[in-house]
Amino acid sequence: MRFIRQFLIILLVSFFGEVLKAILPLPIPASIYGLVIMLALLVSKKVKLHQVEGGSMFLIDIMPLMFIPGSAGLINIWPSLKPVLIPLLVMTLVSTVLVMAVSAKVTEFVIKFDKKVEKEEKQREEKIREEMQEEAKKND
Repeated sequence: MRFIRQFLIILLVSFFGEVLKAILPLPIPASIYGLVIMLALLVSKKVKLHQVEGGSMFLIDIMPLMFIPGSAGLINIWPSLKPVLIPLLVMTLVSTVLVMAVSAKVTEFVIKFDKKVEKEEKQREEKIREEMQEEAKKND
């Protein structure tokens, strides 16, 4: 019963993603709308993690099975795919390397920014301590 409730919550959020896709004229997949809605619900605590965790973990566990029909479909279109295989592989390789590089740079920026913020906070705290110590000396 618990898994059914969890699946229903996930399906309901996915349905609202489909509705948003139908309403909004943006080139964004319905699954992305659903993910954003789920994120908003989890962050706002409207949906608690334990309410969807088991069902989502099950879906992640069976995810490899979902690739079998698509892979079997590739066998049927192999004659059409064969002439463009090299360009497809090159595009896949280049885009993968590009995504990895951009992700690394963004991560590096976020880490540096976080360290900078921590340093500034430390400096502010030290300044406040010094001011409080000076004020305490004046009062003595």
